Amino acid sequence: MFTIGDFARHGRVSVRMLRHYDATGLLHPARVDPATGYRHYTAAQLARLNRIIALKDLGFTLQQVGEILDEKVDAEQLRAMLRMRRADLAAEMAAAAGRLTQVEARLRSIESEGHMPTEDVVIKHLPSLRVAELTAVAPDFDTIGPVIQPLYEELFQRLGAAGIQPTGPGVARYEDAEGGGVLIHAGVEVAAAPRDDDGLRVLDLPPVERAATLVHRGSMEGVLTSIQTLARWIDAHGHRSAGYPREINLECPENRDDWVTELQEPLR
Repeated sequence: MFTIGDFARHGRVSVRMLRHYDATGLLHPARVDPATGYRHYTAAQLARLNRIIALKDLGFTLQQVGEILDEKVDAEQLRAMLRMRRADLAAEMAAAAGRLTQVEARLRSIESEGHMPTEDVVIKHLPSLRVAELTAVAPDFDTIGPVIQPLYEELFQRLGAAGIQPTGPGVARYEDAEGGGVLIHAGVEVAAAPRDDDGLRVLDLPPVERAATLVHRGSMEGVLTSIQTLARWIDAHGHRSAGYPREINLECPENRDDWVTELQEPLR
C-alpha cells in the first residue's frame, strides 16, 4: 500500500485533492489507520483516480463524475464519452490545448490498464552524478511542460556562455514546492566544478542505493502511463517509493515521439 503522499505522487495530484475526494465520496482510501488516522491507498486505485481526473479535466462537475463512476461505466463506454467530449474541447480556444494534452495522458493510462508489461522494470544502484541545473516552480503537474521546456533552453544558453559542455544526458527531477506546486530541476550531466551562480547550480546528486527503473519511449506527454506502471510494480513487489522518479533523457531526437527516457524511482 501507499501512503497518501506516495499515492499523490504516482497519481500526479495533490494530497489536498485526495483528501477532498475522500470527503466527497469520490475516492476513499483503501485503509485508514484507526490509531493515527493516516490514509493508505493501493496501486489498483489509480484506475479510479485516472477516471476522476480525466472526467474533471473534460469539464464534468465532481457530482457528475461521481454519478458516471457509480453507474459502473465500462472502459469502452468511458472511452467513447471521453472522445466525444474531447472533440468538443478541440473546437474551443487555443488555451484548451494544454488541458487536452493531459487528458490524452490520462486516457492512455486508462486504455493500458493491465496491458503494460512490467518485466522491463529493473532495480539499480544509481551512482553519484554531477549536474548543472536551473529550477522553477510549476503550479501543478499539468503545467510542467510549459515550464520545463524554456528552462532547458535557458540552461543550455547559460552553459554555452559559461563555456561548460554537457558530458551526459539531461536529468529532470521533481520535488514538492513549499507552499504548493512542483519544484522542477532541469539539469544535464557535466564535468565542471561545483558552483551556484545566479540560479545556475553545478552540484553532485547523491547516490541512490536502490531505484526501480523503466525505459519510457515516446514524448513526455505520455509518460504518465510509464510512471503508473512503475507504481504498480513497486506495490506488487512489496517495495516503498522514496520520492518522485528522475527522468534521464537517453535519446532526444527532433521528433519527440522517438525520445527515449529512463525513469528512476528511488526505493526506501
